[in-house]
Amino acid sequence: MGQRQRAVLAAVLHRPCPVRDYRLTQSALLLGVVSFAGQIISFVAGPFAGVLVERLNRRKLLVWTQAAAAIQSLALAALTLVHAITLWEIIALTALQGLINAFDMPGRQSFLVQMVDDRNDLSNAIAINSSMNNAGRLIGPAIAGLVIGAFGEGWCFLIDGISYFAVIASLLAMRLRPFEIRRHSSSMLEQIREGWDYISTFPPIRAILILIAIISLMGYPYAVLLPIFAGQVLHGGPYTLGWLSSAAGVGALISAITLTLRKSVLGLTRMLQLSAGILGGGLVLFGLSHTLWLSLMLMLFVGFGLMQCSAASNTVIQSLVTEDKRARVMSYYTMAFFGSAPFGCLLAGVLAHHIGAPYTVMLTGAFCIAGSLWFMFKLPRVNAIARPIYQMKGLVSAETEE
Repeated sequence: MGQRQRAVLAAVLHRPCPVRDYRLTQSALLLGVVSFAGQIISFVAGPFAGVLVERLNRRKLLVWTQAAAAIQSLALAALTLVHAITLWEIIALTALQGLINAFDMPGRQSFLVQMVDDRNDLSNAIAINSSMNNAGRLIGPAIAGLVIGAFGEGWCFLIDGISYFAVIASLLAMRLRPFEIRRHSSSMLEQIREGWDYISTFPPIRAILILIAIISLMGYPYAVLLPIFAGQVLHGGPYTLGWLSSAAGVGALISAITLTLRKSVLGLTRMLQLSAGILGGGLVLFGLSHTLWLSLMLMLFVGFGLMQCSAASNTVIQSLVTEDKRARVMSYYTMAFFGSAPFGCLLAGVLAHHIGAPYTVMLTGAFCIAGSLWFMFKLPRVNAIARPIYQMKGLVSAETEE
């Protein structure tokens, strides 16, 4: 891959920081509602988006999704800077971002194969892409927390909106080999059913999607509750939130580096299972902590575990899926990862409202540990089916031992 191809890999999914919503509402329940409103759109639109992505020019699609995301962020910036933002406007603009994400993620993931000329580099390219995207989701809020503490939410959204123009410029600057768009005679519903039959009858992808749905449902919503921990548990403010998010971001960065240094996709399924347990254990202990330095240390493990789970699952699925179903399968990955999150955010908000944020995080962490144990029993069959596919695609040699 050239410099321009690597540049677009740096395009990450920009997500608003929960501190703004919590400062506006002062309610854990409404914090969950806002997150639910945005991400539920990705869940509902996911299967339809996957089919449409396969029928469109991927680069043009990504230019449009990035432009739409820039408009969404700049609108948030304008409303916040003039002090005209309300809860309903936040919900509406967050829902718009959810719709954009439904098309953007499968588009980006399926576009990756056009960027890699040598198939021997595909496995590493997938790992780099997954690592950068998912690290951005964790590191981005960390930077946002610091910017908000220093300048306020409006400037954070303004920087976010402007950053999309660099991504659009990178996409337009690319020189790619021609890529044929397959024309389908079957209807959209038939293609959706075909994609569902594929993932539901293919044990490795099915098991990974179930695990990532559990992680997204129970593990990721901790970020929604961080403002409560920063303010009520650790008795800090925006800077405390920034440090907590930064610690998770550092853990994610360490995780991303370890993934990009891998030479083979082999062993990633085992790492996926272990990282789910690391995430769950980190969350349980974080819920027990009332000391800032200990909470920061635990956030390192949380960020590491979440990053490994999301990036490793993405890499394995991308390595296994057939090309003609890539966009549809990645749309279901979007549903599992982003689609489960709104229910998790809503659940976390309700639980935190009734039992408190610490007990909520401990409970969700326990479910992540349970998911890790469940996937451990699925590993032998998953690896037995995946190994021959890796060999057939030339991702590993027949002599390589796991």
